[in-house]
Amino acid sequence: TVVTPELYESEIAPARTFTFYEDIKPLLDKGLIKGGSLENAVVVRGEEIMSKEPMRFDNEFARHKALDLIGDLMLSGRKFTGHVIAVKPGHGPNTEAAKALRKNYAAMRAMVPPVELPQAEAVLDITEILKILPHRYPFLLIDRVTGFSSEMKCTAIKNLTMNEDFFQGHFPGHPVMPGVLQLEAMAQTASILIMRMPDNANKIGYFLSADKVKFRKPVLPGDTLFIDAEILSFRRTIGTAIASCTVNGQVVSSAELKFAIVDA
Repeated sequence: TVVTPELYESEIAPARTFTFYEDIKPLLDKGLIKGGSLENAVVVRGEEIMSKEPMRFDNEFARHKALDLIGDLMLSGRKFTGHVIAVKPGHGPNTEAAKALRKNYAAMRAMVPPVELPQAEAVLDITEILKILPHRYPFLLIDRVTGFSSEMKCTAIKNLTMNEDFFQGHFPGHPVMPGVLQLEAMAQTASILIMRMPDNANKIGYFLSADKVKFRKPVLPGDTLFIDAEILSFRRTIGTAIASCTVNGQVVSSAELKFAIVDA
């Protein structure tokens, strides 16, 4: 049933709160139900219903529970469309559900966090990336470099859609970006830093090792992957870097990388 303002006013709002007779004194001792009376509440005493008027609905108690649930969920601050099933609801679990809804909504809105894009060569679009990296579809795993904090540190992004080839088989019905491809995206971001150096133009990078690799959360279709990489050292042809992937402000994977630069 869709709860419209008209339905709420006529079928839910009139349902009165209720309590058990033996609970009244403990509630009063706690300073609660000060505004309660038999004019606006129903008291259950054994098999007896105490009220100034007959029950307004056959299931008035259940309707009041629905009233509580609707009010508590509105604490999320967002209107939502959904089918709500509540088993033994109460203000405690109701408000916890509202918090979870608010948190999930905030995470959805943060899919692409605001990014202050630097000017000029500090931003590389896909055309410029293709001039630096040898990778091509379907193995190019960064779409844009959004900025350089220094000559040895940058941030790139990868926008993930269900159209990515790897989602088709990893896994059918439960698409997740493979961890090794997150690692590859980190390596490509680090390679941008190295390949931009004049002496490394037209060269190619090879993985030597990946250490302290951690995968913390799954990466799904619709996510925007922010990849941060920093070169720690680079001598002759051998370099080391640290890198991480972030979604919605949370680190989903990280690693320490070691690589070699050789002639193509």
